[in-house]
Amino acid sequence: MIKAKKKGPASKKKRPVILVTNDDGITAPGLRALVDAMQEIGEVVVVAPDSPQSGMGHAITIGKPLRLEKVAFHGEFLGYQCSGTPVDCVKLAVNKVLHRKPDLCVSGINHGSNSSINVIYSGTMSAAMEGAIEGIPSVGFSLNNYSMEADFTACQHYAKIVAKNILSSGLPVNTLLNVNFPDLSLKKIKGLKLCRQALAKWEEEFDERKDPRGRPYFWLTGKFRNYDKGEDTDEWAMKNGYVSVVPVSFDFTAHHAFQFLNKMKWDV
Repeated sequence: MIKAKKKGPASKKKRPVILVTNDDGITAPGLRALVDAMQEIGEVVVVAPDSPQSGMGHAITIGKPLRLEKVAFHGEFLGYQCSGTPVDCVKLAVNKVLHRKPDLCVSGINHGSNSSINVIYSGTMSAAMEGAIEGIPSVGFSLNNYSMEADFTACQHYAKIVAKNILSSGLPVNTLLNVNFPDLSLKKIKGLKLCRQALAKWEEEFDERKDPRGRPYFWLTGKFRNYDKGEDTDEWAMKNGYVSVVPVSFDFTAHHAFQFLNKMKWDV
């Protein structure tokens, strides 16, 4: 379903195929910004949710059918919108749109940070993680700004640097990248910084209210708490003007725990 561009006699190499997805939905400005940036590097294919899917994590749709429809933007074909989750989008892109693995999967640019513990809940990162599970070099991009009017200029600049590096060198097996941008102009960002995930969490509360019939309902609220004072974390990097780059793995084995657990009696 990719229309190949006509190439002159001097062309020696095909442009890489880049799958673009997100969790904010196909109409999100962050997606458009990422598409524009990736089109300078390769042939872009868009498969994104038809509505916002933030906080969906690695959910997949198994109890109802999925819809996949073409979408036009300003009269031009943009890509495909999917009725499912971000992970569904990647699965359908590989199996039904491309019929092959793309050279790169990029997810975002998310409206809001996905640093630290947010990677667990993020639909943006789960889409990228599904790409990695499929054996596709993948990366999730997020901007620490929730506004639909956010400026993505700096994000586009650094997203192209990250994408070119991945296309050139690849990534380790079972590894993807979580890239978070501070809400700063290109001139004010100090550069890219390789980091670890900060130890932080959400201290959550549920605001209880009543509907017009007097029945209780709840709104999830809370505050983000960073307990990590290290200067090598994603939270520190963004707070100090850097773009944080965290390598992420979908192997959840706690390898550091084996020494402790081996002291226990398992032969009962």
